[in-house]
Amino acid sequence: MFVQMALEAESTLTDRFQTTVPSSVRQALHLDKKDKIKYIIQSDGSVLMQRADSAETDPVLDQFLSFLAVDMQKHPEKLQPLSASMRQSVASLVTGVEVDLDAALSDEDE
Repeated sequence: MFVQMALEAESTLTDRFQTTVPSSVRQALHLDKKDKIKYIIQSDGSVLMQRADSAETDPVLDQFLSFLAVDMQKHPEKLQPLSASMRQSVASLVTGVEVDLDAALSDEDE
């Protein structure tokens, strides 16, 4: 038998139409800072709120990251700390490069 549990919470809109998501709702939806919320407005005026799906994932990148995780677990002896010279080398490669992670990609970058 499936039992549904209802959770009711309330929050107030500020003058700027902002609100704090109540702690009980954040916990129920497993929300963290910067997570997105999806609102589904029903024809009767009721609103469903759910955690929005994460950005689309790249299956190739996901497979590669899984491979790395397994490899690190199998061969921890191969892991090395980042040396000062390696850090300096990377820093020199990105000096002056500015990236806006929230900016939309251009058509050629997609």
